[in-house]
Amino acid sequence: MARKAAAQAKDEDAAPNISRDELLKLYRDMLLIRRFEEKAGQLYGMGLIGGFCHLYIGQEAVVVGLEATAKEGDKRITSYRDHGHMLASGMDPRGVMAELTGRIGGYSKGKGGSMHMFSREKHFYGGHGIVGAQVPLGAGLAFSDKYRGNDNVTFTYFGDGAANQGQVYEAYNMAELWDLPVIFVIENNQYAMGTSVARSTKSTTFYGRGEAFGIPGEQVDGMDVLAVKAAGQKAVEHCRDGNGPYILEMMTYRYRGHSMSDPAKYRTREEVQKMRDEKDAIEHVRQLLMTGGHASDEDLKAVDKEIKEIVNDSAEFARESPEPPVEELWTDIYADAQA
Repeated sequence: MARKAAAQAKDEDAAPNISRDELLKLYRDMLLIRRFEEKAGQLYGMGLIGGFCHLYIGQEAVVVGLEATAKEGDKRITSYRDHGHMLASGMDPRGVMAELTGRIGGYSKGKGGSMHMFSREKHFYGGHGIVGAQVPLGAGLAFSDKYRGNDNVTFTYFGDGAANQGQVYEAYNMAELWDLPVIFVIENNQYAMGTSVARSTKSTTFYGRGEAFGIPGEQVDGMDVLAVKAAGQKAVEHCRDGNGPYILEMMTYRYRGHSMSDPAKYRTREEVQKMRDEKDAIEHVRQLLMTGGHASDEDLKAVDKEIKEIVNDSAEFARESPEPPVEELWTDIYADAQA
């Protein structure tokens, strides 16, 4: 009872700090990712998505909360669990789903698939299959903005498994040495591929490893989109003011396996259900909207109906989009140096 009362008090404190429209947008953006990923899982089961497919279900609050702090020109780069990041950055669900199914209508013309798609227009730089490889690339993107003298920041996402890679710490060193405007976002979903954090490291925190390089950071409840947004604003201000990099360790949880081929036998069903029942990020915002009188149950059902229509449309678009012609094998190999 005491825990429930504390949670209710926290909700009451948080709700007045954000407008109804902002809260609804956060809810809608997270729900879009959830429903999109559920549909992607269905298409994978039907054989319409080949190769690897890593779903973001459960972690929606991380990217939605941070995107709420971004401005035009900010960049983002992530690993292979990337569909949520694409949608949160404003990429068209049709183009994302078509890419997942290997169709010409996809963002990378069907050649990138689930793990490797990009959007220059939305400043989304992948989708990378090599564990931890995106971290030094993210520092490089931030270097380009530092070189140009603007105040853009780069959100560089990676997981708790990648946090043990050596190239991460090389990137930390250079980012701090050169005061790069990069936010290193560790999405700590506690299991990497299937090994729990407790079995893979003696560190009590991942963000704390930045102390050796002089990089400040903090651990955040990644299942609370308002907490994520608040921490994101602090990190963004730090970077825009020219103070160098910042580390955010988001404590989150994925409900599905590492990939669609993972039976996730390394944890119990009871553990997953407990997280769904007690910590679900979307349900948390739904309760804020309801208890604050910002939306009725019917209002939120209408939002869900609209989201499902968008997702179903993206799946239909993907089905109807043709596969890329053989000639596409020879395109997008070299970049024009004059461009």
